[in-house]
Amino acid sequence: MPERTLLVVDAANVVGSVPDGWWRDRHGAAERLRDRLVSRAEHGEEEIVLVVEGAARGVASVPGVRVVSAPGSGDDAIVALVAAEGPGRRCVVVTADRGLRARVTALGAEVTGPHSVR
Repeated sequence: MPERTLLVVDAANVVGSVPDGWWRDRHGAAERLRDRLVSRAEHGEEEIVLVVEGAARGVASVPGVRVVSAPGSGDDAIVALVAAEGPGRRCVVVTADRGLRARVTALGAEVTGPHSVR
């Protein structure tokens, strides 16, 4: 059986892609995104990792969605996750951040935009 795809979600970028008042409660916005990802995780085809930073740190993992609180830059944490997987596993990063896109594609990851998980 092939290894599941690693889906790494840039929480700050995805949450920030829709002007719905997320800036008033960054932690709550990240929790709502995490909870939306649970239904996607139920398909079992992906290992989902949600990377949070700043005021969203401390969002808890739930079954199907592992949450990583970046100690500094969320982008750096995402790059480290992708690099740790090496070239043998399919990694997809969800972000619209051009700089991050360039960094992870250089490591062999694929990239998709925020609306793919909203």
